[in-house]
Amino acid sequence: MKIPLAKEGFIFILPLLIITLLMFLLSFYWAAVLFGLGFLFVTWFFRDPERPIPKEPNIIVSPADGKITEIVTEKEPINGEICKRVTIFLSVFNVHINRVPIEGTIEDIRYNPGKFLAAFNPKASMDNEQNIILINNGRINILVKQIAGLIARRIVCWPQKGDYCESGQRYGLIKFGSRVDILLPENTKLSIACGDRVSGGESIIGYLNPN
Repeated sequence: MKIPLAKEGFIFILPLLIITLLMFLLSFYWAAVLFGLGFLFVTWFFRDPERPIPKEPNIIVSPADGKITEIVTEKEPINGEICKRVTIFLSVFNVHINRVPIEGTIEDIRYNPGKFLAAFNPKASMDNEQNIILINNGRINILVKQIAGLIARRIVCWPQKGDYCESGQRYGLIKFGSRVDILLPENTKLSIACGDRVSGGESIIGYLNPN
Protein backbone atom coordinates (compact mmCIF):
# COMPACT_ATOMS: atom_id res chain seq x y z
CA MET A 1 0.00 0.00 0.00
CA LYS A 2 1.43 3.37 -1.04
CA ILE A 3 1.80 5.94 1.74
CA PRO A 4 0.13 9.12 0.34
CA LEU A 5 3.20 11.27 1.03
CA ALA A 6 6.07 12.31 -1.23
CA LYS A 7 9.23 10.50 -0.17
CA GLU A 8 11.16 13.80 -0.24
CA GLY A 9 9.07 14.96 2.70
CA PHE A 10 10.29 12.37 5.19
CA ILE A 11 13.60 14.19 5.74
CA PHE A 12 11.48 16.98 7.31
CA ILE A 13 8.60 14.95 8.74
CA LEU A 14 10.54 12.37 10.79
CA PRO A 15 12.83 14.83 12.64
CA LEU A 16 9.83 17.03 13.53
CA LEU A 17 7.95 13.99 14.84
CA ILE A 18 10.92 12.85 16.94
CA ILE A 19 11.48 16.33 18.39
CA THR A 20 7.76 16.71 19.16
CA LEU A 21 7.69 13.41 21.06
CA LEU A 22 10.93 14.25 22.88
CA MET A 23 9.65 17.65 23.98
CA PHE A 24 6.45 16.03 25.24
CA LEU A 25 8.36 13.39 27.22
CA LEU A 26 10.56 16.09 28.76
CA SER A 27 7.41 18.06 29.71
CA PHE A 28 8.32 21.01 27.49
CA TYR A 29 4.72 21.22 26.40
CA TRP A 30 4.91 24.61 24.71
CA ALA A 31 7.79 23.34 22.55
CA ALA A 32 5.91 20.10 21.87
CA VAL A 33 2.95 22.13 20.61
CA LEU A 34 5.20 24.31 18.44
CA PHE A 35 7.06 21.40 16.84
CA GLY A 36 3.83 19.42 16.62
CA LEU A 37 2.24 22.15 14.54
CA GLY A 38 5.31 22.16 12.33
CA PHE A 39 5.03 18.37 11.96
CA LEU A 40 1.37 18.61 10.96
CA PHE A 41 2.01 21.40 8.46
CA VAL A 42 4.93 19.65 6.75
CA THR A 43 3.06 16.33 6.62
CA TRP A 44 0.11 18.12 5.02
CA PHE A 45 2.39 19.94 2.58
CA PHE A 46 3.98 16.73 1.26
CA ARG A 47 0.70 14.85 0.79
CA ASP A 48 0.46 12.92 -2.47
CA PRO A 49 -3.16 11.88 -3.12
CA GLU A 50 -4.21 9.53 -5.89
CA ARG A 51 -6.05 11.28 -8.72
CA PRO A 52 -8.47 9.99 -11.38
CA ILE A 53 -6.75 10.82 -14.68
CA PRO A 54 -9.17 11.65 -17.54
CA LYS A 55 -8.58 9.71 -20.76
CA GLU A 56 -10.36 11.76 -23.43
CA PRO A 57 -8.58 12.23 -26.79
CA ASN A 58 -6.32 15.29 -27.23
CA ILE A 59 -6.76 16.55 -23.66
CA ILE A 60 -4.16 18.43 -21.66
CA VAL A 61 -4.35 17.89 -17.91
CA SER A 62 -3.11 20.40 -15.39
CA PRO A 63 0.53 19.86 -14.36
CA ALA A 64 -0.12 21.25 -10.88
CA ASP A 65 -2.65 22.18 -8.22
CA GLY A 66 -3.31 25.86 -7.74
CA LYS A 67 -4.84 28.99 -9.21
CA ILE A 68 -4.61 30.15 -12.83
CA THR A 69 -3.06 33.60 -12.54
CA GLU A 70 -2.00 34.41 -16.10
CA ILE A 71 -2.71 33.38 -19.71
CA VAL A 72 -0.51 35.09 -22.30
CA THR A 73 0.92 34.57 -25.79
CA GLU A 74 4.72 34.50 -26.00
CA LYS A 75 7.71 32.76 -27.59
CA GLU A 76 8.61 29.32 -26.29
CA PRO A 77 12.23 29.55 -24.99
CA ILE A 78 13.64 26.32 -26.47
CA ASN A 79 12.34 26.26 -30.06
CA GLY A 80 11.21 29.89 -30.32
CA GLU A 81 7.67 28.97 -31.41
CA ILE A 82 4.70 31.21 -30.57
CA CYS A 83 2.70 29.57 -27.79
CA LYS A 84 0.11 30.12 -25.08
CA ARG A 85 1.54 30.28 -21.56
CA VAL A 86 -0.72 29.29 -18.67
CA THR A 87 0.62 30.12 -15.22
CA ILE A 88 -0.48 28.20 -12.13
CA PHE A 89 0.36 29.65 -8.71
CA LEU A 90 0.74 27.15 -5.86
CA SER A 91 0.32 28.38 -2.30
CA VAL A 92 1.84 26.44 0.60
CA PHE A 93 -1.59 24.83 1.11
CA ASN A 94 -1.75 23.21 -2.33
CA VAL A 95 -0.55 19.71 -3.22
CA HIS A 96 2.95 20.26 -4.66
CA ILE A 97 3.35 17.09 -6.71
CA ASN A 98 3.70 17.97 -10.41
CA ARG A 99 2.19 15.82 -13.16
CA VAL A 100 2.83 15.30 -16.88
CA PRO A 101 0.14 17.13 -18.92
CA ILE A 102 0.18 14.81 -21.98
CA GLU A 103 1.64 11.41 -22.72
CA GLY A 104 4.89 11.52 -24.64
CA THR A 105 8.66 11.44 -24.54
CA ILE A 106 10.79 13.82 -22.50
CA GLU A 107 12.86 15.35 -25.31
CA ASP A 108 14.76 17.88 -23.24
CA ILE A 109 15.33 18.86 -19.60
CA ARG A 110 16.94 22.17 -18.71
CA TYR A 111 17.72 23.41 -15.21
CA ASN A 112 18.43 27.12 -14.81
CA PRO A 113 19.67 28.52 -11.48
CA GLY A 114 18.33 31.95 -10.74
CA LYS A 115 16.69 34.31 -8.29
CA PHE A 116 13.96 33.60 -5.74
CA LEU A 117 11.39 36.30 -6.47
CA ALA A 118 7.84 35.77 -5.22
CA ALA A 119 6.24 33.19 -7.53
CA PHE A 120 3.38 35.56 -8.47
CA ASN A 121 5.88 38.18 -9.73
CA PRO A 122 5.71 38.31 -13.57
CA LYS A 123 9.52 38.34 -13.71
CA ALA A 124 9.68 34.98 -11.93
CA SER A 125 9.01 33.15 -15.21
CA MET A 126 12.35 34.30 -16.61
CA ASP A 127 14.50 35.21 -13.59
CA ASN A 128 13.79 32.56 -10.94
CA GLU A 129 15.42 29.19 -10.45
CA GLN A 130 13.53 26.79 -12.71
CA ASN A 131 13.46 23.38 -14.32
CA ILE A 132 12.05 22.98 -17.83
CA ILE A 133 10.87 19.75 -19.47
CA LEU A 134 9.95 19.49 -23.14
CA ILE A 135 7.42 16.74 -23.93
CA ASN A 136 6.77 15.44 -27.45
CA ASN A 137 3.79 13.20 -28.19
CA GLY A 138 4.92 12.40 -31.73
CA ARG A 139 3.09 15.38 -33.19
CA ILE A 140 3.49 18.45 -30.99
CA ASN A 141 5.69 19.78 -28.20
CA ILE A 142 4.52 21.00 -24.80
CA LEU A 143 6.86 22.69 -22.35
CA VAL A 144 6.40 22.74 -18.56
CA LYS A 145 8.38 24.95 -16.17
CA GLN A 146 8.78 24.25 -12.46
CA ILE A 147 9.61 27.65 -10.98
CA ALA A 148 10.93 28.20 -7.47
CA GLY A 149 9.35 30.96 -5.41
CA LEU A 150 10.27 33.19 -2.50
CA ILE A 151 10.24 30.30 -0.01
CA ALA A 152 10.64 27.32 -2.34
CA ARG A 153 14.35 26.60 -2.78
CA ARG A 154 14.35 23.04 -4.08
CA ILE A 155 13.01 21.73 -7.37
CA VAL A 156 12.71 17.96 -7.83
CA CYS A 157 12.35 16.29 -11.26
CA TRP A 158 12.36 12.48 -11.45
CA PRO A 159 12.35 11.48 -15.17
CA GLN A 160 15.38 11.59 -17.43
CA LYS A 161 15.74 12.79 -21.00
CA GLY A 162 14.33 10.13 -23.33
CA ASP A 163 11.86 8.70 -20.78
CA TYR A 164 8.30 8.04 -21.90
CA CYS A 165 5.60 9.35 -19.54
CA GLU A 166 1.86 8.78 -19.30
CA SER A 167 -0.60 11.65 -19.06
CA GLY A 168 -1.08 12.57 -15.40
CA GLN A 169 2.02 10.70 -14.28
CA ARG A 170 3.88 12.22 -11.34
CA TYR A 171 7.18 13.73 -12.45
CA GLY A 172 8.40 15.98 -9.63
CA LEU A 173 7.62 18.61 -7.03
CA ILE A 174 8.69 22.02 -5.74
CA LYS A 175 9.13 22.42 -2.01
CA PHE A 176 7.22 25.07 -0.04
CA GLY A 177 5.30 27.36 -2.40
CA SER A 178 5.94 27.79 -6.09
CA ARG A 179 4.67 28.28 -9.62
CA VAL A 180 4.26 26.09 -12.70
CA ASP A 181 4.04 27.43 -16.27
CA ILE A 182 2.78 25.29 -19.13
CA LEU A 183 3.47 26.46 -22.68
CA LEU A 184 1.03 25.12 -25.26
CA PRO A 185 0.70 25.32 -29.06
CA GLU A 186 -0.91 28.58 -30.14
CA ASN A 187 -3.96 26.78 -31.58
CA THR A 188 -4.74 24.95 -28.31
CA LYS A 189 -8.36 25.34 -27.20
CA LEU A 190 -8.22 26.31 -23.53
CA SER A 191 -10.97 25.26 -21.12
CA ILE A 192 -9.81 27.42 -18.18
CA ALA A 193 -9.64 31.15 -17.40
CA CYS A 194 -7.69 33.37 -15.03
CA GLY A 195 -8.91 32.88 -11.49
CA ASP A 196 -9.88 29.22 -11.97
CA ARG A 197 -8.53 26.63 -9.55
CA VAL A 198 -7.16 23.39 -10.95
CA SER A 199 -6.01 20.00 -9.67
CA GLY A 200 -2.86 18.37 -11.05
CA GLY A 201 -3.52 15.37 -13.28
CA GLU A 202 -7.28 15.70 -12.86
CA SER A 203 -8.38 19.07 -14.26
CA ILE A 204 -8.54 19.43 -18.05
CA ILE A 205 -6.98 22.78 -18.99
CA GLY A 206 -7.31 22.47 -22.76
CA TYR A 207 -7.59 20.41 -25.94
CA LEU A 208 -4.95 19.95 -28.61
CA ASN A 209 -5.84 20.66 -32.22
CA PRO A 210 -6.39 17.15 -33.68
CA ASN A 211 -4.94 18.11 -37.08
